[in-house]
Amino acid sequence: DTAQVSSMPIPPMQYVKFYSDEAVKKGTAPKPPPPLHDTYSMFGITINNDDAIIQSLESQGIKKLLPSKELDRKKELRKLNHSILMNFLDLLDMLIKCPESNKREEKLDDINLLFIHMHHLINEYRPHQARETLRVMLMVQKRRRVQFTNKFKDQLDKVKNIIQEALDSLPQPQEAMEVDENKAEADKASGLKEGDSEAGTVSNMDRIMCDFVDM
Repeated sequence: DTAQVSSMPIPPMQYVKFYSDEAVKKGTAPKPPPPLHDTYSMFGITINNDDAIIQSLESQGIKKLLPSKELDRKKELRKLNHSILMNFLDLLDMLIKCPESNKREEKLDDINLLFIHMHHLINEYRPHQARETLRVMLMVQKRRRVQFTNKFKDQLDKVKNIIQEALDSLPQPQEAMEVDENKAEADKASGLKEGDSEAGTVSNMDRIMCDFVDM
């Protein structure tokens, strides 16, 4: 069986055990750290919250190799990639022919500077990526709501059709009155017939009693 490996490291258990269900219910779990307001340190670098998300290379004290105006990022990324490959090959050639040369450190610095510029160009796409991600999320929400609205309309139309069919099957007021009158006449006729039969029965009984008394 293939072992399931998480892409993220396991959380430290010495902290996880402080946030058990019982500790959270009792309120004994450690509280989260307060939000940062002014500055914070990340990877040994002090960052100010008011600073721009993507800082320029000059503000970080890094020599800029890219043109300042009319920057074609795709073209520059291809050029940087090509330069990194060429410098890496030069470094390998240098290590083979003269491994103790001082130019080795210079070549490493050049490669490092090229990687910094490539990373900076990629980071400049982050705002665009965030906007596109937000746009896709909104489009998905809109599509789900439209689908839900269409389903609701379909169900509403079905309910309306069922109600209309039920109303159409009900008798009209004039027809109902005629049915009631016919029923009343039928009941009256049947009542008269029952009365006649009972009168005939009573008279026959009287005749038999009279005959019995005369005897």
